[in-house]
Amino acid sequence: MVRLDKMNSSEFEEYLKYAIKNYAGEHVKAGNWNEQEAISKSTKAYEELLPEGEKTADNELFMIRDGEEEVGIIWLAQGANDKGFIYDLEIQEDSRGRGYGKQAMKEIEKVARNLNLKSIGLHVFAHNQIARDLYKNLGYAETNIKMEKKI
Repeated sequence: MVRLDKMNSSEFEEYLKYAIKNYAGEHVKAGNWNEQEAISKSTKAYEELLPEGEKTADNELFMIRDGEEEVGIIWLAQGANDKGFIYDLEIQEDSRGRGYGKQAMKEIEKVARNLNLKSIGLHVFAHNQIARDLYKNLGYAETNIKMEKKI
């Protein structure tokens, strides 16, 4: 059984280092950014979204734990019109495939209800089929689909 613990400042700093690099890589993989600009664009995005780090208002950043073992992170932001948005869900590579993502998503829904949110949205890169399948199995519906062809 997983639990969500609020991220502290040292956990946030470790997460941020990883997240900037990972987010940049995902955009390069998706063809959105080139490698030369990816880290600076990713850094800017995180600075804009979390100007006060883990203490940024209307953002809930959690460590996902199984007992005392850290298995991942999840980040929920509160938006307008009682809507939430999951900016990140990351399960550590050696902990994947054990149901932690599904359990964390169910726990974040409890957090969202306690915040009186009426819905939760998220973004998933098209190449991440495992995540897409997880979200569909949890009842998330695709609301927008962007397509592109290289010529």
